[in-house]
Amino acid sequence: MERILTPKTEKQDRFISYFTMEIGLDSRMPTYSGGLGILAGDTIKSCADLKVPIIVITLLNEKGYFYQKLDENGNQSESPFRWTPESFMTLQEQEIIVKVEGRDVKVKAWEYIVKGCTGYDVPVYFLDTNVEGNSDSDKGLTSHLYGGDLRYRLCQKLVLGVGGVRMIEALGYKSIRKYHMNEGHSSLLTLELLQNTKKENETEFDKRYDINSVRKRCVFTTHTPVPAGHDQFPIDMVKSVITTELPIESDHFCHDGKLNMTLIGLNFSGYVNGVAKKHGEVSRSMFPNYPIDAITNGVHSATWVSEPFKKLYDNHMPGWTSDPFTLRYALSIPKYQMWLAHEETKKTLMDYINKHTNAGFDYHIFTIGFARRATAYKRPDLLFSDIEKLKQIAKDEGRIQIVYAGKAHPKDDNGKDLIRKIFQLRNSLGDRIKIVYLQNYDMEMGKMLTSGVDVWLNTPMRPREASGTSGMKAAHNGVPHFSVLDGWWLEGHVEDVTGWAIGPKPKGVATECEDGKDAEDLYKKLVQIIKMYYYDPENWRRIMRHVIAFNASFFNTHRMVQQYVLNAYLT
Repeated sequence: MERILTPKTEKQDRFISYFTMEIGLDSRMPTYSGGLGILAGDTIKSCADLKVPIIVITLLNEKGYFYQKLDENGNQSESPFRWTPESFMTLQEQEIIVKVEGRDVKVKAWEYIVKGCTGYDVPVYFLDTNVEGNSDSDKGLTSHLYGGDLRYRLCQKLVLGVGGVRMIEALGYKSIRKYHMNEGHSSLLTLELLQNTKKENETEFDKRYDINSVRKRCVFTTHTPVPAGHDQFPIDMVKSVITTELPIESDHFCHDGKLNMTLIGLNFSGYVNGVAKKHGEVSRSMFPNYPIDAITNGVHSATWVSEPFKKLYDNHMPGWTSDPFTLRYALSIPKYQMWLAHEETKKTLMDYINKHTNAGFDYHIFTIGFARRATAYKRPDLLFSDIEKLKQIAKDEGRIQIVYAGKAHPKDDNGKDLIRKIFQLRNSLGDRIKIVYLQNYDMEMGKMLTSGVDVWLNTPMRPREASGTSGMKAAHNGVPHFSVLDGWWLEGHVEDVTGWAIGPKPKGVATECEDGKDAEDLYKKLVQIIKMYYYDPENWRRIMRHVIAFNASFFNTHRMVQQYVLNAYLT
């Protein structure tokens, strides 16, 4: 442990490389699309705080994911996110070559430094193909996050995986012992590692390449609990894009005639994990021949705690930023002080909403937050399954405000329809229920939302929420969770103590969602929640304290990174 947590910053003292397609480090840098990227950024911030000797490889995403614009009817349009990398990072001199479709594509890297709370630096390298001498199409390979067609995305993954390993060597990192693949996007790095073990006098794959050596060096984290979420590419396309002597058509790389990025990660990694206990169980059922562990996600505490709560924690729990487990002492914070901090964060959110949407939100009205990628399995409209019942609850128990945010993938028509549906509902709910949908959801808005609402709502179809981290961010600000029992909430939920459950606890790994039954339970619990908020403030504040002490103290990336160090990096 002492050696891997050394504070030295010399290149020869870096032992771990972390590969990720996206990473969220700064809301001004559009190098992320959602939860996967934000998790990567939080992970690296904790690595810097804990002095873990790691470096990061990712893609530049020169034009970002996209900038979301919503018109008055909720129609989403997308445009490139304009930013200047040189304002945040430094272009490195080193240049490597990756063969893409038989062409030599030049790749350079930008360095961004993440500085930990003790001053320890973690370098993040953004690979860039917009290099003089490349064709226009090759220059654009690192322009769009998850953009283009299937071929474009395969080319990107080749640059990330193979190019990333070569860039590490070119930059002078000679002591890398572990290659951590954050999801299957980077699993082509195993091709380069295998090539480096080749023995010329052998012909059989298992003898010519030292597979065990590669497995000892690779760590693979899967985030996707549904088969459709695992990237696959037709073998004819693969052969035209990737130049390799490896038997790419073999079962080591392919399934049903397609290159399977998840399968590659599974086959060539010595340690594999899901991102919550339930997700580990689901993953083992999807891939029964592989030992898959589970390390539940977290969030970077110092990043997601709002300013009023930072002051509160500094006064009552000094040292919490470097040791978030200290947050368990939140049980000793006077309730009225915690409520004053919440009122301040809520006022900030209400002022923002009213300034940008003219929605007329009120500081004193019970406010529900729902912000995540707009897609069908997240069920953002479950709350409106019975409009008349919802109206009656607001009439009998107290007024309601609902804040939505989230982008739909440009090709997800169902997700875009859901945004339009929520816009349409604004005019049909009467004056006792107000709805607003904020556009261009990003890190900055996410922090404001998760700290400023009164309850955080999450309604995914079970078991499709691999983990979920927005509720963890809310917990760091004393905001209770109201959610379907899936992902992390199965571990963080204590009824009427840290929040409330929607629907039954799942049995087995099959999808067990019935919209009607879930909606019925949602409305039943909502009545209890609103009554407590308006008429039993002492009990409400009790829950707020428990949310911080029980959930924030555990569901953070400091705890998560320490588990990766012990379970994956030191093995």
